[in-house]
Amino acid sequence: MASGEKTEPMRVLVTGGSGLIGKAIEHVVFKEGGKREGEEWFFISSMDGDLTDVEQTRAVFEKYHPTHVIHLAAKVGGLFMHLKQNLQFLRENIKINDNVLHTAHETGVNKVVSCLSSCIFPDKTTYPIDETMIHNGPPHESNYGYSYAKRMIDIQNRAYFQQYKRCYTSVIPTNVFGPYDNFSPENGHVLSALMCKTNKAKQDGTHVKVCGTGNPRRQFTYSLDLGRILVWVLREYDEVDPLITSVGSEKEVSLKEAVDMIAKALDFKGEIVYDTTMSDGQMKKTASNDKLRRYLPDFTFTPLDEAIKMTCDWFVANYDIARK
Repeated sequence: MASGEKTEPMRVLVTGGSGLIGKAIEHVVFKEGGKREGEEWFFISSMDGDLTDVEQTRAVFEKYHPTHVIHLAAKVGGLFMHLKQNLQFLRENIKINDNVLHTAHETGVNKVVSCLSSCIFPDKTTYPIDETMIHNGPPHESNYGYSYAKRMIDIQNRAYFQQYKRCYTSVIPTNVFGPYDNFSPENGHVLSALMCKTNKAKQDGTHVKVCGTGNPRRQFTYSLDLGRILVWVLREYDEVDPLITSVGSEKEVSLKEAVDMIAKALDFKGEIVYDTTMSDGQMKKTASNDKLRRYLPDFTFTPLDEAIKMTCDWFVANYDIARK
């Protein structure tokens, strides 16, 4: 940039803005001073337009005229929902992603940061997984529809850069949880679903049933930590290649350890039963955050037990409005 040349303040459109990660970014931007002078941030949900429809997608972009986009919108669900609906997850997510990325290109958006998922990683692989290994084999069969649709964002980003020099990139978080998550025992992600089940068992004086053995290991990432990283990525990260945005592999815990933290946070003293007839899904999918650490060596992630306690407290205090 030439000296004295001024950049216009960003106009940021956040798709999927009412969900777990969108709400975290909104908190960082408006409550933690993440918004800079002159910037405008717009958080939209499916109520503002159906992004599987290209005309509605264009209408959203024409309404807000974004210079930057954080693309979070997706059709999502828990393990057992994915097992039943792989085709729907594949088709709807491909449509959403293609509409958002191509409309961004057509309307001259400077930068798009899309959110992928650790489920895109190959099922049969060596650990820890890093950003170069995403396409080295098929994802786990349980949610291959969603996984392949998310992988395609990385392919599209590379193609938009190769053909048009667009700085469209992506992040890969792992097992995100926090306020405004979907706490549904049937369709929610694992930690939040277990918070809901444990809270109900405490009210009813019954036991908690956990699907599987409790042995799978995961890197759980607090949504507000991810929100802080995503705002940094939008401003500072200039690679097209994806960035794994998770806690380090040394912070990986078993599901059983996380369940015990939830029980402690909710002061649940009842029995916890593991239903070993149910699927465990992938036993582990350890990811390396070495690349993130090279960029942000001093970033501090919220300790898991603290993050679980804050999320449980939020869920209990906002029980009436929580998705469940």
